[in-house]
Amino acid sequence: MNDNFYYSFPAIRGLQANRDYYVIMCPFNILVKLFMFNEEDIPPEHRAQRILNKARIPHISRYMIDNPNDYVFSSLTASVDGDIKFESYDDSNFKNIGTLQVAMDSRLLINDGQHRKAAIEEALKENPDLGKETISVVLFIDEDLKRSQQMFSDLNKHAVNVSKSIGILYDSRDEIAILTKDIIKSIKNLNNFTDKERSHLAKLSSKLFTLSNIYKSNKKIIGSNTLDDNMKKFILEYWTYLSNNLKDWQFVFKKELSAKNFRESYVCSHGVILEAFGLIGNYVYSYDIKNWKSILKKLNKIDWNRNNLQDWQHRVISANGRITKSATSIKLASNLIKEKIDLPLTKDEAKLEENFKKGLMKK
Repeated sequence: MNDNFYYSFPAIRGLQANRDYYVIMCPFNILVKLFMFNEEDIPPEHRAQRILNKARIPHISRYMIDNPNDYVFSSLTASVDGDIKFESYDDSNFKNIGTLQVAMDSRLLINDGQHRKAAIEEALKENPDLGKETISVVLFIDEDLKRSQQMFSDLNKHAVNVSKSIGILYDSRDEIAILTKDIIKSIKNLNNFTDKERSHLAKLSSKLFTLSNIYKSNKKIIGSNTLDDNMKKFILEYWTYLSNNLKDWQFVFKKELSAKNFRESYVCSHGVILEAFGLIGNYVYSYDIKNWKSILKKLNKIDWNRNNLQDWQHRVISANGRITKSATSIKLASNLIKEKIDLPLTKDEAKLEENFKKGLMKK
C-alpha cells in the first residue's frame, strides 16, 4: 500500500467464519463520499443488493433532522475490494484495537444500510453540522460479487422485522402512539385484553385486540383533525364508552366466553371493525354530534356473528370465509355500521356503497 494514498479509520478487528472483519467509526461527511451501492441500471443478478427505494429516504432523513439530540442508527454493513492494512496498538492486550488503513482506490460497497446512507446524505444538505457525527460500519473484505451477494442474502434472510405493536409500544415520540398506550392503560378491559407486543394474535391467544389495531383506529378517529386536548379527551371517552357498553365484548370481559372462541365467532374484535369504529368516531367528532353516546347504543342491535353473511360477506368476510382488512373493507364495514345506527353516509361513502351493491347484484 502506498502510504500517501489511504483513508485511516479507528477500528476494531474481529473474526467470523475464519475471516477478519473490522468495525470502523466513519464521519457522516466521509460516509457519503466513500461508500456506494450498485447503480440501478445493473441487472439484479449482477448487483449485491436491492434497488434503493427512494420513497423511504425523506422519512428517515426527516427523523434525523427532527431529532438531532436523540436519533439512533444501527451499524451499516459494507465490503471493501481494495488494499487494506490494520495497525494494532503496541500493547498486546489491545492487539485487535487499532487503525484501519484503506487504499483510496478501493471500492467500498454497502451490503446493508443503503437507505440509511442515502438519508444521511439528504439530511446533510439541510443540516451540514451533522457531518461531524459518526456511524459504525462493519467492514468485510470483498472477495468477489458472489461473496457480496451471499452476504446480502444472509443478512436479510435471518432478519426478523419488529412487529408494529412493539414498535408502537417503544415509541416515545409519536403522539398517537403515546395517546394509544395511555388510553389502553387507563381502561381496565382494554389493558387486560390487548396484546402489546404482537400485531397478529395467535390462535390460542387470550387477547381480543392488538396495540397496533387500536393505534390504527385512533389514526382514523383523528383523520385530518388536530390532535389537541379536546381530541385526546374525546378519544379516551370514545374508547371508554365502547369498552363499557358494547355487549358482545362483555362476553369475554366477564369471562363468559374465551377470547379464542369469540374471535372465531364474531367480527367485532377484528382490526377491520376496530378501524371502522375509528371512521365512525371521526365522523361524530368532526360533525360535533352531541348525542353520539345514545347513537352508539344502537351498536348492540347489530348482529356481529360471523355467520351473519348477509351483512358481513364481501364486506369483511371473503368468499373463502376469512376476515379481510383492506382499506375498502374498512370503509364498507363503516358504511354498514353507520346505516345500522342511523348515521348518514357522506357523499363518497354513498358512492362506494352504491358501487358495492351494484357489484353484488352482478354476482
